[in-house]
Amino acid sequence: MIYLDYNATTPVDREVAAAMLPFIEEKWGNPGSSHQMGREARAAVETARGQVAGLLGCRPQEVVFTGGGTESNNAVLKGVVHALRKKGRHIITSGIEHPSILQPAIFLMENGWEVTFLPVDSYGMVDPDDVRRSLRKDTVLVSIMHANNETGTIQPVVEIGAVAREHGIYFHSDAAQSVGKVETDAEDMNVDFLTVAGHKVYAPKGIGALYIREGAELEPLLHGAGQEGGRRAGTENVILAVALGAACAVAARRLHDETNRQRSLRNQLFEGITSEIPDAVLNGHKDKRLPNTLNIAFPGLAGGEILDGIPGLCASTGAACHDRSVTLSHVLAAMGVSREVGMGAIRLTVGRYTTEEEIHRAVSWIVAAVKKTKKRSY
Repeated sequence: MIYLDYNATTPVDREVAAAMLPFIEEKWGNPGSSHQMGREARAAVETARGQVAGLLGCRPQEVVFTGGGTESNNAVLKGVVHALRKKGRHIITSGIEHPSILQPAIFLMENGWEVTFLPVDSYGMVDPDDVRRSLRKDTVLVSIMHANNETGTIQPVVEIGAVAREHGIYFHSDAAQSVGKVETDAEDMNVDFLTVAGHKVYAPKGIGALYIREGAELEPLLHGAGQEGGRRAGTENVILAVALGAACAVAARRLHDETNRQRSLRNQLFEGITSEIPDAVLNGHKDKRLPNTLNIAFPGLAGGEILDGIPGLCASTGAACHDRSVTLSHVLAAMGVSREVGMGAIRLTVGRYTTEEEIHRAVSWIVAAVKKTKKRSY
């Protein structure tokens, strides 16, 4: 089995698993308790908060632990509009966002807010000038992802954030796919809110974080006993907070080396495939892209059929399945990718444990499957 689906989820790093273990077996106190076990748990949570902050280039008090990227995204969209509902009822996002942005945006539209969905170019990139032109007096939030989960295209968030800041409007970026793969310094990115998803950075599923710039207004999504500085109620999940902290510490330590190594593996994958299948099409930006992500299409074919012919390969397609029907992904559709090309897309994403030997094997498997599928098609 060769796993090339790291954008879908990552395995738990062994160092992360080791960090969790004491808080499963021994140090299982409530961080809100004043006794020894409670103090140990509280100290562990705060250490983890500092580790996340270290990767994001922010202060620990600006990090809030959540239940994952989806919760973080919902918390921002719903929290900002409710906190600023007297100022305005308009937000801006893009048509290629993750469903955890698009669906809350649609929910808000159904409840009286107005949403502008910005277009993208053929690379899947938002134009900062489109953001500027879409701003209104009643705009309260701009939310544009840092890197797309399907194509890997990295958005010009620094420029978009500068536009929002110039007009005194909050800017949020969903960085679930980019944290741990490229630099994600919150200050440099000009963001007020930033989403982190644990299972994309070698921590377990069910844990995430939200960067909230100090002073930014946000109505809590969850109300209760006031944990996380009153910004996210509920007894803290010490085990998973420790895991995310450890994962961020490992990512920070290995970021430079892993970025270069994974980019090399991704390029080997692309060059190996296109040397044998020259009509293959790259979806996404050639350079401004996550170092681990390759979205490649085989025109006239079906990505699902190609992958069905490679049972030993774990990867994703450029199509989405809904009620037994197969449709072009909303990301590729927004980029103007034709159905003929887009339906033949597969997403290959390498990661920390991918080897060169696996890349060579994957290339041979994919090339053979594509050629076999072409023969059947014609």
